[in-house]
Amino acid sequence: MDLGTEGKLQLVQKHIRAFPDFPKKGILFRDICPILKSPAALTAVTDLFEEHVRNHYQQVDLIIGLDARGFLFGPLLAQRLGVGFVLVRKKGKLPGTTVCVAYDLEYGTAEVEIQEDAVAPGQKVLIIDDLLATGGTLYAACELMKKQQAEVLGCMVVIQLKDLNGADRLKPHGVFSLLQY
Repeated sequence: MDLGTEGKLQLVQKHIRAFPDFPKKGILFRDICPILKSPAALTAVTDLFEEHVRNHYQQVDLIIGLDARGFLFGPLLAQRLGVGFVLVRKKGKLPGTTVCVAYDLEYGTAEVEIQEDAVAPGQKVLIIDDLLATGGTLYAACELMKKQQAEVLGCMVVIQLKDLNGADRLKPHGVFSLLQY
C-alpha cells in the first residue's frame, strides 16, 4: 500500500519520541530510534529523501553523512540514488590522511574530518543528518566540503528544531527537513 507523501510524513512523525529534560533539564529530546525499529517508517524516511532529491537535483555525486546518525540514513539514500556515500567523523576516527575542520559548541570546540581522497574537487554533494539544531556540525561539514572544493547542493535532516535557527547558520546552503518542531 502506497501511503503518499503526507501518509509517509505522518508515519515518520508517529515514530518520533519526545523525552523531556534529556540530556539536561529544559531540553526536549526528539528520539529517532523508533524509526529504525520500524521497517515501514525507515522506508518512509528513505522514500521521502529520495523523492526530494529526484525532484530538486539533476545530478548528485555523493551523499555525505554526519557522525553518527547521518550514517543511518545516508547509505540507504545513496544506494537508492546509485551514488557513493562518504563519512564525516569526529576527529581521530578515520585512518589515513584526513582533512579536518574545527567548530564551536556551546561548551567549547570540536573537530570533524573526512579522508583526504573521499571527495574530489567539483563533485556535487548532499549532506545528511538526523537533526538540525544550532547547525554547528552541519556547518562544519559544509566547510569540509569547501576545503575539498566540492559543490554543496544542500543539507537534509529528518528533524529541524526551528527555534534554534540552525538553518540561518548554513546559508547560502538550503536545508530540507522532513519534520519541524
